[in-house]
Amino acid sequence: QVQLVESGGGLVQAGGSLRLSCAASGSIFSINVVGWYRQAPGKERELVAEISSSDGATHADAVKGRFTISRDKNTVFLQMNSLKPEDTGVYYCNTYKLTTRGERMDFWGKGTLVTVSS
Repeated sequence: QVQLVESGGGLVQAGGSLRLSCAASGSIFSINVVGWYRQAPGKERELVAEISSSDGATHADAVKGRFTISRDKNTVFLQMNSLKPEDTGVYYCNTYKLTTRGERMDFWGKGTLVTVSS
């Protein structure tokens, strides 16, 4: 129903910047919220930031002041500045729909790898 494709990951030095993109396609007319998650090796996947259809945005405490989520039509961006080694991980784009029973149905991209070296 929904396809999400991430891009923009790579290798960067600490203090550098990267801009991630998430392109959405398919049955996206009812999507209200898109989020960026990340997962470091051996750790749980965590929410980084999310944005609503009205452009309301939230950011995790660990990235506030450094990362900014934004959107332009069917693409959601994550601008990452002042990167730290602990930001290293696979970054995933996520959205969801609600079924007629109010159950959450998630859609995920395949992820893009971000590596921050010291």
